[in-house]
Amino acid sequence: MRPGDADEFPPFLQAKPEGVARAAELLQSGEIVALPTETVYGLAANALDERAVRLVFSIKGRPLLDPLIVHGLGVEFLQDLAEFTPMARELAAACWPGPLTLVLPKRAVVSPLVTAGRETVAVRAPAHSAMRAVLTACQLPLAAPSANPFGYISPTCADHVRASFGGRVPWILDGGSCPVGVESTIVDVSNPAGPPQVLRPGPITAEALTRILGRPVESRKAPAPSATAGMAAPGLFARHYSPRTPLGLLEPGAQPAPPSEGRRVAWVRFHRPAPESALPAHTAVFWLSESGDLAQAAQGLYELLRRLDTAGFEKIWCEAAPSTGLGVALNDRLRRAAGQG
Repeated sequence: MRPGDADEFPPFLQAKPEGVARAAELLQSGEIVALPTETVYGLAANALDERAVRLVFSIKGRPLLDPLIVHGLGVEFLQDLAEFTPMARELAAACWPGPLTLVLPKRAVVSPLVTAGRETVAVRAPAHSAMRAVLTACQLPLAAPSANPFGYISPTCADHVRASFGGRVPWILDGGSCPVGVESTIVDVSNPAGPPQVLRPGPITAEALTRILGRPVESRKAPAPSATAGMAAPGLFARHYSPRTPLGLLEPGAQPAPPSEGRRVAWVRFHRPAPESALPAHTAVFWLSESGDLAQAAQGLYELLRRLDTAGFEKIWCEAAPSTGLGVALNDRLRRAAGQG
């Protein structure tokens, strides 16, 4: 079955030896397979097969100026695709496998299609056991952007992928819910003489990176695409990770504006409100953690936004997270979901 065949599609592949072997076989033959990582589900293809990579762009409706992350088992697996600077090796030793993507000088084997025409490539070694089992079985570098239509809320379980694509992505390896729940941190370490630069905040914080390297890590806004090269890294569009329902941001403690006559709004909070809290009328309140734990909030954020997006609300209001640690990544995703990135 090919993407585009409608209505009927196979059951999920299971994250067991036979499912892993089937996923690897499909990838080796040029098929697209949705795979779990610890962050979100990815729409995986052989990164060295241009036809398969183009199919990923087509299925997602992803613009070619948005580069892809290439996944492998580690430095040895990926060093034929990217030039690992000493700083990159230090970060990989400390953080891989895990939710850290490194932007490095690319080698000639990597197609400009993967890198949006840039001379750098984004690489990472995911930690999810099922994804690593598939990488081991297929022995291919896998280009795997999030398995959702371009710009929509990222998927954190197999059901999200099927809800987004149906039979257009028939092969999905079900590895359960993603334990991290937001996309990887992206750090540009392509210039050995320059400072490491966080292009996209994520689960591995700037504070953690500074401790690992023993030097400050900069956060910078990625340069705009040019006539010859696309974005410096994935996930940097001003609107991204967005529900179809309009989403607005609130400062912590602020309440949503009253909805229009006869309509209801959703209010997403990071911790459960106190029992005595006065809640606005016609507003359904949801929380991501009983205590405001940001790791728990990150794990459930996209699942909740997807659920609210199909519940008929006029608007989704989300309060901002504390602007430290993992809260920086959560606020980045919420700003982009609101079109304020």
